Amino acid sequence: MSVDTTLDWSALRKDFPILDQQVHGKPLVYFDNAATSQKPRAVIEALVHYYECDNANVHRGIHELSNRATTGFEAARARTAKFINARSADEIVYTRGTTESINLVAATWGAKNLRAGDVILLTELEHHSNLVPWQLLAQRTGAKIAYLPVTGDEGTLDLSRLDALLTSQVKLFSMVHISNSMGTVNPVAELCARARKLGIVTLVDGAQSAGHLPVDVQAIGCDFFAFSGHKICGPTGIGILYGRQEILEAMPPYQGGGEMILSVGYHKTEFKPAPHRFEAGTPDISGPIGLHAAMDYLDAIGRENIWRHDQELTNYACEKLAALKNLRIFGPKQNRAGLVSFLLKDVHAHDVVTLADQAGVALRGGHHCTQPLMHKLGVESTARASFYFYNTRAEVDRFVEVVKEIQKFFGS
Repeated sequence: MSVDTTLDWSALRKDFPILDQQVHGKPLVYFDNAATSQKPRAVIEALVHYYECDNANVHRGIHELSNRATTGFEAARARTAKFINARSADEIVYTRGTTESINLVAATWGAKNLRAGDVILLTELEHHSNLVPWQLLAQRTGAKIAYLPVTGDEGTLDLSRLDALLTSQVKLFSMVHISNSMGTVNPVAELCARARKLGIVTLVDGAQSAGHLPVDVQAIGCDFFAFSGHKICGPTGIGILYGRQEILEAMPPYQGGGEMILSVGYHKTEFKPAPHRFEAGTPDISGPIGLHAAMDYLDAIGRENIWRHDQELTNYACEKLAALKNLRIFGPKQNRAGLVSFLLKDVHAHDVVTLADQAGVALRGGHHCTQPLMHKLGVESTARASFYFYNTRAEVDRFVEVVKEIQKFFGS
């Protein structure tokens, strides 16, 4: 990936009005980006413009406002296809987020294709959004779930086990691209290629990757790819499911109602082709419009530049934290995404986050919707600092000083 070493990151920070404030009398340090990112003025202005100028329902109207809304709504679909290098806008389905995208696949493709004795392969790194839907599907169909294990605190996949797990019973391999709790970057292209050779359908959870590094679904070779707008500087409530056209066309509808139909009789309904057959009722219209602005904003910076900045901050934070005593760091030592999870000896993660908040530093504490992984690591929770391109080294320094103050407070 080519990078631009002349970018003025501090100037970009000024695009985010929320960051210019104090919390508990201290300058805000926002290190909870893995949970949700902040929104630049360009996104906020796009939402305001839609509601002030173009607010109307899409597709079904023929008046000017409806035409404008429909144009913006469908332009965002085409923009999303470009953002992840899908072959066509028809491979882009709007959802509420990564969670609904995965549930859609489970409820439609899964219900049609899985039977008792079939296997769903996951990894031990999965977020609950890429775990619970498959458990529910397994309960309904009699399918079983298997897991590709991780190795120790570094949280990297044990790829030596993959061949033994990719049996003829496996029908789906669903995997996270970047772990939200460990920062592990999985080799998804390799995993998808090995599954594809055996005719196994693949899904990639891209919630933590889509806004942080260049994503090319054709190069990855996945059948499905899911991500959320709110984690890539877009609005909440809008998500994307990419699906290969051939697979989407063979899937039954997700929900029934208006908009997803060609014709309805009292005894029979004909459905629209994908992607519209999966988008029943009035959609979130402002969400795609805001997402379009977010994707334009990120690509103007360059996700290869964002990735470089993420890694520089993370390496710097890990180096500073590793110098502290009685502190345990989780995640890989190399090629880590923009977050670091840690624990202080004899201090609960929630206490760390509470005291950090009083100092103006926003962290996340808990199991990060990866409870099975936490149990495997022998902990209930961790504290997590997660970074984005608007964060700075000075903020990392402040964060580390706050961690030192917390250690002193607890005498650890």
